[in-house]
Amino acid sequence: MPRGVHFGRWAKNATSDLRRIDIREFAREGLIEPGAVFTCSWGDGYSVRVSVHESSVSITQEAEALQVWLTWTPCHLGGRRVWFCCPGAGCGRRVAMLYGGWVFACRNCHQLNYPCQRENYSDRALRRAEKIRARLDWPPGIANSHGPKPKGMHWRTFERLVTEHDQHANRSMYAMAARLGLLNALT
Repeated sequence: MPRGVHFGRWAKNATSDLRRIDIREFAREGLIEPGAVFTCSWGDGYSVRVSVHESSVSITQEAEALQVWLTWTPCHLGGRRVWFCCPGAGCGRRVAMLYGGWVFACRNCHQLNYPCQRENYSDRALRRAEKIRARLDWPPGIANSHGPKPKGMHWRTFERLVTEHDQHANRSMYAMAARLGLLNALT
């Protein structure tokens, strides 16, 4: 399916459609030190060089450099957190992630949705059922049978999660059957 098209309608691109740079990952890896230079690369062979300065980073791609200012906020339990200031025209928003390829900017500047915002009723029910299956340590796939209660989980919690799983799985299966025209064949 082409980017920006969802079920025959035009929709915004999703954050998963573009490359992203996350300042939190850089901070976790200790890369936000003045003078640090490193490369960010993606699976498609695309890469950018990042140079860290006192209060900014330079993102260099094919001899073009984009300067992105940094800002810090104090944390409640001490320390401080670093943020990008979006370099988009007139934006300057404090963000943790920048998206793009040739132009890196925040989610709002690129008018991006999160992938879950593109889901229809059936997809959402399926995702919720699969999330519950993962929490219960059951194998993925709503057509698979129920598994055992995880060790240490209260029976009441287990029974509630099984009920929620079954509701979401039934909604998803019903919507899929309706989409495939199987409901009319059953009546």
